[in-house]
Amino acid sequence: MRPQGVFLRNSDAITWGVRPSCDTGHRLRPPVVGRAKVGTVPMGLLAEFLWRVQWLIGDNAQVMKKLTRREFLMNASAATLAAAAAPSFATPPSAGKNRQRVLVGSNTAEGILAYDWDLASGELISAGVAVKLDRVDWLTYSEDRRFLFAASEVHTFDGKPTGGVVSFNVTNGELKQLSRQNAASVGTVHIALDRTGKVLTAADYMGGGAASFLVKDGKLSPAVWSEIYVGKGPNKERQEKAHAHFVAYSPDNRFVYIDDLGSDCIHIYKLDAETAMLTKAGIYTAKPGAGPRTLHFHPNAHTGYSVNELDSTIDVLEWSKADGGLTLVSRIELLPEGYHGPTRACDTVITRDGKFVYFANRDNNFLYSFRAEFESGKLTPIARSNCGGKTPRNFVLDPTENWMLVANQDSNLISVFRRNTETGELTNEGKSYLAAEPMRILF
Repeated sequence: MRPQGVFLRNSDAITWGVRPSCDTGHRLRPPVVGRAKVGTVPMGLLAEFLWRVQWLIGDNAQVMKKLTRREFLMNASAATLAAAAAPSFATPPSAGKNRQRVLVGSNTAEGILAYDWDLASGELISAGVAVKLDRVDWLTYSEDRRFLFAASEVHTFDGKPTGGVVSFNVTNGELKQLSRQNAASVGTVHIALDRTGKVLTAADYMGGGAASFLVKDGKLSPAVWSEIYVGKGPNKERQEKAHAHFVAYSPDNRFVYIDDLGSDCIHIYKLDAETAMLTKAGIYTAKPGAGPRTLHFHPNAHTGYSVNELDSTIDVLEWSKADGGLTLVSRIELLPEGYHGPTRACDTVITRDGKFVYFANRDNNFLYSFRAEFESGKLTPIARSNCGGKTPRNFVLDPTENWMLVANQDSNLISVFRRNTETGELTNEGKSYLAAEPMRILF
């Protein structure tokens, strides 16, 4: 697949319907697709129509009834984008050491999309649909990459009112289902495999639940442990009840952390990796209304970064090896000074050497680069930069760490930026590739 567009500096981001971080007050016109400035290949009449409808829904909600992302995509976008993804998944990736298969979780009926990635040029080539599984919000491999695990954000799974977790065997690039289990509650949005590969833990946003599963030869047991959280926060629209959103394991794999956006806390558990049982070990309480969404640990093995979605802040945390506790060290503001519009912080990327940390922010749509002091985990800002579209849901570095890929959920795009490995800076120029409601990028 050729790139569907080339987006330029922040000053040009309006072409894509992206609100530049330096100018957030104005209303944006719908993107004009097919102009020479926008892309090397026009997206076609259907794609342009979808873009314009999506812009109208997203930015003129006072004029039109606002459809949800799922309603819109399930009725229109998914079919069009799937048709654009031409060869089949069964086609093996092109030969050569510079090519690698990439999987993308799609919050549509298509489920898991496949691409071939060129590590040298930063090009994505569509390889079709890998597996059809409704609303795949997250994907993760086993350490040896023999098995793939997927989270299905549905309200009914195998006849029960829950989300689902599914495992696959990976052979010569092909995925074959091994097992599938019901989650604790509806809307499973995140899963994580522990460092032994024996435990998978799942978080359910809509149902506010979490569950753990024992893994043997890639197969998932029924839930060993589960809990439905009870709680709420001051944000009446987003914190009307508990919303489990993310699972993380401590650097020594002895503790499990589950971010609860609705209750403004992170639940802490002691992990038994042999049985997959979780035992309560404490709780970290965030600022009221902050909405903890994700937690990532720095390679220094004692610093954690908790992204607060609702106020777009980062809690820099000190991790205690003794009891697994988290202590607030500092809080970082992601928003540009003077910005008071809608905002939702999202995800975190940390380089392998721990020298650089990146955060994504939605609604005003930007990436924020930081330099990290290894020993302390202290962050120093570098710059905000273009994310290439609307609603960056997930973003990752490729294996070379020369490229940053961003899953722009509401633009139906994966956007690619070159990264300076010495300075940590991301370019504001890049290329975008079609993907139906991308939620997760997995190398």
